Amino acid sequence: MNDMSALDHFLHTDAQDVGCGQAMEMLHVYAELAATNAEAAEARYPGLAAHLRACGPCEEDLEGLLAAITGPRL
Repeated sequence: MNDMSALDHFLHTDAQDVGCGQAMEMLHVYAELAATNAEAAEARYPGLAAHLRACGPCEEDLEGLLAAITGPRL
């Protein structure tokens, strides 16, 4: 990816993107659903799914929640 396409990608925002604030409010709900059915989570919360595709830090938080939900149980 050249510098201009990286900048274009950074500046492009999906109109459905809910932003970090709303994403953090609902991330635990999204993660619970995504742990069993990722497609259903994306369909039910399209704005949150759009945000997670664009925001690396929020996506990392989701991955952490999913690991906690689906990880080995003692």
